[in-house]
Amino acid sequence: MTKRLAGITAVVSAIWLTLAVVTPVAPATAAIDTKTSSIPVNPAQSIEMRVTANCVTAEGTCYFDTGASLRAPEGVIGFPGDTYGRQSTTLRTMDRGVYINFNYDMNNTRSFKSPTDVVFQTVFFGGGPPEKFTWRGQAYPTDWRTGGPRTDVPLIVCSHIQIVYAGVNLTTPDACAQAAFS
Repeated sequence: MTKRLAGITAVVSAIWLTLAVVTPVAPATAAIDTKTSSIPVNPAQSIEMRVTANCVTAEGTCYFDTGASLRAPEGVIGFPGDTYGRQSTTLRTMDRGVYINFNYDMNNTRSFKSPTDVVFQTVFFGGGPPEKFTWRGQAYPTDWRTGGPRTDVPLIVCSHIQIVYAGVNLTTPDACAQAAFS
């Protein structure tokens, strides 16, 4: 009887193990996403653009931030004193029925709304540490028809920056983060 019970237990265990291995697992969606793009200035330095998006279902809000920096062999450094920068940041979703309300905390920034996205243009004068080239905001995806929050679509945040200083005039490729609500 004991051998028979052990045999049945082994068969049941083998079945469960097989099901665990062959059963597909749903892909995980990240509530927070960070992406970085860069363009070389010279063999030792590059300009980086970083974008982070974090969507919180309980608040119906997505937090986003962007940051530009100069990367050198010694790590992330600030831009030189004669720097001029022009950054473009776009917030959007893949659903045309979503309107994006927002707020942010950056000087020299203008927002341009359209029915499906919002574009921010920020101008930076003078160099400084990477913190000077960082800004944050909140987005509130809203349903056009009901006016209620939409937490069933991910927020996409894309940004690039043009940096000009002492013989350098470069624009980074877009860095795009996509965060689903969780």
